Parts: sequence; C-alpha cells; structure tokens
Amino acid sequence: QVQLIESGGGLVQAGGSLRLSCAASERSFNTYHMAWFRQAPGKEREFVAAIRWTDGSSYYVDSVKGRFTISMDNAKNTVYLQMDSLKPEDTAVYYCAADRFQGSRWYSSFSVSGEYDYWGQGTQVTVSS
Repeated sequence: QVQLIESGGGLVQAGGSLRLSCAASERSFNTYHMAWFRQAPGKEREFVAAIRWTDGSSYYVDSVKGRFTISMDNAKNTVYLQMDSLKPEDTAVYYCAADRFQGSRWYSSFSVSGEYDYWGQGTQVTVSS
C-alpha cells in the first residue's frame, strides 16, 4: 500500500512558479509509474504529467508542455512537478498518483485517472491574474 503526500501548493501571480512535491511511503517507489492530475471547480479531473519508472520518460498534456516539468528523486522517494510561467487557468487542486500497470499498457493508461490505484490528498494551486 503506497501512501502519497503532496505539498508545495499555494497562491502565485500569473507568470510565477511553484514546485509541487509528492512523497511516497513505499520503499519500492522507483518501480511505480507516477503522475500528476488536476481538478478545477466544476470540471473533471485532468491529466497533467506522467513519468515512466522504467526509463524516466515523461509525458505532458499539451497545455503545460514547455512550462511544467515532472521529475523523480528515488533517493527521497519523491516526485516533483516544477510549474513555471503559471497561468490563471492552471488554478486547480493538484493530485499525485502512482501505479504499477504493465509497461505494455503504458500508452493506453498513463493519462487515464482510473488506471492509477494510489492517490494523494491533493494540494491547492491558485494563480491570480
């Protein structure tokens, strides 16, 4: 059972930066695919970024490409989401997720919230204009 704890959210002006952290309790953290999703009020949960543990490949939703970076620190059992050039439309609760789905399912699974078994409690990010 993996426990995920997010931190780093807050209020920032448009154009600013935040770094979200997601600390995992599991020692075998580096064998989990990790992802960030977000949910704005009145909207469905949306995929943001994912990183594949097998080779460290990262994937992003088009709206954050070039602005957000996902990374893993296996020594600290932590995944990060560096968010730069933030926009008001990035305002949402951000969730960290983890799963061990098979690599053969990666491309059909990495951006689908239902494919992840483990979730953090979420951290609020608010970007003011």
